Amino acid sequence: MSKKGRVLMAMSGGIDSSVAAILLLEQGYELIGVTMKTWDYDSSGGAGKETGCCSLDSINDARHLAVKLGFPHYIIDIRGEFQEKIIDNFIGEYMIGRTPNPCVLCNTFIKWEALLKRADDLDCDFIATGHYAQINQQDGRFYVSKGLDGGKDQAYVLWGISQENLARTLFPLGTYHKSEIRDLARQHGFERLAGKSESYEICFIPDNDYRGFLKRKVEGLEEKVDGGDYVTSDGRIVGKHKGFPFYTIGQRKGLEIAMGEPYYVNNIDPETNRVVIGPREELLSQAMLVGKLSFQKMDHITDGMEVSVQIRHHDPGTDALVFNHAPGVLRVEFKKPVSAITPGQSAVIFQGDNLIAGGFIIKKID
Repeated sequence: MSKKGRVLMAMSGGIDSSVAAILLLEQGYELIGVTMKTWDYDSSGGAGKETGCCSLDSINDARHLAVKLGFPHYIIDIRGEFQEKIIDNFIGEYMIGRTPNPCVLCNTFIKWEALLKRADDLDCDFIATGHYAQINQQDGRFYVSKGLDGGKDQAYVLWGISQENLARTLFPLGTYHKSEIRDLARQHGFERLAGKSESYEICFIPDNDYRGFLKRKVEGLEEKVDGGDYVTSDGRIVGKHKGFPFYTIGQRKGLEIAMGEPYYVNNIDPETNRVVIGPREELLSQAMLVGKLSFQKMDHITDGMEVSVQIRHHDPGTDALVFNHAPGVLRVEFKKPVSAITPGQSAVIFQGDNLIAGGFIIKKID
């Protein structure tokens, strides 16, 4: 075994995990590659070409790179775990009027828990992924810091990883820009990888049509929810919608209703099958509650702590004060109004580039 240790490298077949593997080999680690089979394309029910990290092409790309670089590669079947933890949750959240965050759950319950279980089976000291983020340590605690490339930074989706799991994680790409990663792929003879396009869809909805996915997965869904009311914030009924699970907070396109000015979804009530719409200013709020917390750099929040909070991926963050509201629940008070606070999405708390804590948005407070 290498003096630096043995690493289980999560390989999607894409450029990021592939170059991460190259970098670790150059640093002297011993690698075992693994590609996770999380879902079946046919079972998604979508139309079009098979894409994404579970496609046969992607699996073959990962295996080809491992063979060329001289380390073993395995495929592990975690479709059962993925169905239970990710897909069932995704469907369930929409059915109670929330907008789920499958990438966060996947990182917490699949990419880390499942990988570390297999890492132990294969006597690996660490796991590694191609995320653009960094891991640091202070006062005995491990925490994620933002990646150097602000346009690719993925710290937002990593708030749920436990201290135990962070201690065994490597992020080789955290100090690189994406352009440098493409250059490294070319320098090592992987020209096809360097030019490979990236997918931004939810991996188990490759056609990016989550409404169609819900219709296929929930028997009789349209009959259950079709024909609910659009209402304004003062309760006035202004039209009929196609079913509350098909809408998200902040949505403007696809409402199919003329109000004389742009209207947006600002609340969803699954009990009454009502979708509340209004002008843009009604999306604004300066406070919210956050629960199901995970702490990283610190093990608690001090009332009145000054932080920056992201409420969606690629959100630049908004300055805020945080307070302990109830056991396991934080109150976030933004210093300026933010738009489209969405229950079910992640709220991630930073000081500078360092991840303090994260959780799921419970509700906005007007």
